[in-house]
Amino acid sequence: MKSFKPVLLIVFGLLLFSCKEQPLTTLIETDAGMVEGIQEDGFMSFKGIPFAAPPVGDLRWKEPQPVKPWEGVLKADTFGPASPQAQNLRQSEDCLYLNVWTPAKFASEKLPVMFWIHGGGFTAGAPLEATYFGEKLTQKGVIYVSVTYRLGPLGFFAHPELTAESPNKSSGNYGILDMIAALEWVQRNIASFGGDPARVTIFGESAGGAAVSILCASPLCKGLFAGAICQSGGNFRPLEESGTLKGAEQSGLEFMKNLGASSLAELRQLDVQKFFEARGSFRPNVDGYVLSGDQYKLYEAGQYNDVNVIIGSNSDEGGMFVRRQQQMDPGAYKKSLTDRYGDFADRFLSLYPGDTPEQATFSSADMTRDSGFGWASWIWGRLQSRTGNSKVYMYYFDQKDPNNPNSRGAFHAAEIKYVLQNINEERYPAEDIKLSDIMSTYWTNFAKSGNPNGEDLLEWPTFTEQNQTYMYFKSDPETGPVPNLNNLELFEEYYKYQRESK
Repeated sequence: MKSFKPVLLIVFGLLLFSCKEQPLTTLIETDAGMVEGIQEDGFMSFKGIPFAAPPVGDLRWKEPQPVKPWEGVLKADTFGPASPQAQNLRQSEDCLYLNVWTPAKFASEKLPVMFWIHGGGFTAGAPLEATYFGEKLTQKGVIYVSVTYRLGPLGFFAHPELTAESPNKSSGNYGILDMIAALEWVQRNIASFGGDPARVTIFGESAGGAAVSILCASPLCKGLFAGAICQSGGNFRPLEESGTLKGAEQSGLEFMKNLGASSLAELRQLDVQKFFEARGSFRPNVDGYVLSGDQYKLYEAGQYNDVNVIIGSNSDEGGMFVRRQQQMDPGAYKKSLTDRYGDFADRFLSLYPGDTPEQATFSSADMTRDSGFGWASWIWGRLQSRTGNSKVYMYYFDQKDPNNPNSRGAFHAAEIKYVLQNINEERYPAEDIKLSDIMSTYWTNFAKSGNPNGEDLLEWPTFTEQNQTYMYFKSDPETGPVPNLNNLELFEEYYKYQRESK
């Protein structure tokens, strides 16, 4: 038997070698075919991977359809185009692509995944904008995915004929369905890139944050993600007629009339650029399929995807939405409050005074901050902490831009470059670079475990109805009470009145 020992050792060694995992390479097999990315410094990037069929021709205004498998190797070294929009970006109706940055060395690493949804009012933006590049986050041990989705009239056009032809009797939420299709792609494929499909965190800003909240409430998203981060978003205002499927269909009929089209078939043949010559309003709607009802009421009833969340807003969100160069007339400002808020107008005026043009202008900006962002964040946190079992973390970003010394606070979208660590180190001082590192660490810790806390970080307490504590992000982060609480409470009272008046 001794003579067999060398042979047995050789066989055993070969078995060990064959079982040893091979390193991850830039060639990765997806469920539709092989893709080839780029090896970069400490990570690999895969850009322009199709996650759904091109939504063109007869597929315009249809739910995203499966990708047709390809033969050979697809070069994944260039961003896909933006969805058609008024902004001057490389764009095409064939736009359903996503991008993956991975630091994994082996497919078995099961790294957490951060899935970014860009903002832009559901009418603009794209992952190809440098603001949204995610390679620096990968240095903290996460995989970063960004997605393009249909925008404006291509993503949110509803019409009775579209509803009738839909197997789900819905229309107008194609952009949200694109995001869901991309999340399903992640579930099927991210393990091949070294990711863990059980640890996907969705995050986004502005319209992207509103989309995050819609995905959190959508029954179609059960099991697609384990955590969510909403930066300056939320979808909790009282549901108005324009936000229903019926209202969206009516807007679609008016849009079709403005284009001079007589049929859906004719609309599907029009050059997409024609759509930007006609008036129209395009937002997600409550269609009974993607979103089943008023989101506030859904959260009150506990009908949502109960995952850990980080939610927050910025200290001067409204500044970019109010023209300060053309300061408001105090009389016109006060009349606008009366017209809008009726019996509540005097109470709003006491919190948002407007006795001078400058005061009226700043108050208008602050009302935009509180009604559009602060209240939605706060009420989401309150409702989920009341009816859910998951953890809620709230923040307030209050770092003034050092390049804009006259700013009153942190403007809308200012936090993105801090979170993604895309700070220009030549233009920002060390304290901003440090804050960016702190915020990105909290965000990636959350993606890893559902808890943003970690060594060398100030303890970020969970938010509850009994302990409504926020993390204030500024040069020296600190915890504190709900910002502008009296203002938010008045908006909550007013919105409650609106709901009960219907």
